[in-house]
Amino acid sequence: MQHIEFFHKIHFEQNYHRVKPVPLLENFIDFFWETKFDELLEAAPNGFSDALFPNIGYTYLINLGTPFTMQVAEKKFDMKTDGFLPRNTSIECYHRPGNQLFGIKFKISPIIFKTKVNFAEYREYIYPLSYLMEQSVIDKVKKAASFQERVDILNGYFSSIVQAYSGSWEAINIVSGIIRHCDEKNDFTTTVETFAKQYGISERTLHRYFETATSLSTKKALQILRIRKAVQQLANDPVHFSYEQYGYYDHSHFSKHLKQFLQKETIASLQPHLKLLQNLKKRQQPSTG
Repeated sequence: MQHIEFFHKIHFEQNYHRVKPVPLLENFIDFFWETKFDELLEAAPNGFSDALFPNIGYTYLINLGTPFTMQVAEKKFDMKTDGFLPRNTSIECYHRPGNQLFGIKFKISPIIFKTKVNFAEYREYIYPLSYLMEQSVIDKVKKAASFQERVDILNGYFSSIVQAYSGSWEAINIVSGIIRHCDEKNDFTTTVETFAKQYGISERTLHRYFETATSLSTKKALQILRIRKAVQQLANDPVHFSYEQYGYYDHSHFSKHLKQFLQKETIASLQPHLKLLQNLKKRQQPSTG
């Protein structure tokens, strides 16, 4: 059994706890999450997988249960402990009875202030979480009695880092500001050159800011954000979907980007929506009658 992001919406809503961070961390963290699979695994004792499309940012994984298997692009990793997971490619997690995961989905990790880590160096594998978080904090999270207690611990931990380095926010503010603008305004046609001029920096400097903070170039990060938003609407409301809303100049432009974005095994699940796009294309063609 495989659950696919966007298409199995109820699964991801009902079988995961998800909460947003405190306001101070909203530019850094998308949400905290934790699996709640007990009933699902009783019904599927042989397990199941959850497949996610590429995303911006990265995820911290804290293992609260038994070992699990994570596939990053075409590589599978047997995970016995905790990991740092780049989100720039497709992933699939294979769950079995006894598995329980807690995670933090980041836009930009505040740890960048504390360790001066360059996230462009971490985008091919799953890395030990202890590289980026003190083991004492990880252990405290694991010992917590509830999801909410874990969230409270980490809200406090990351808030203290952000407050301590509040004078070092320039690059982070620029990156998070551009991401927020493009997300809220569906602006995916403004050039990187224009954004750089807006902030009084060079394109090269902006590229370095994005790579250091997100592991991705400015263009790559915004293109992933763009196609994710388009696919989400396509899956949830195909009747009202419009590729022009996301800055695609025609059907083939969008379709090409869509196929690059999808995992091979998920393409079949999207065929009804691709057929719908073909119908939209036909309706846009001028009548010859």
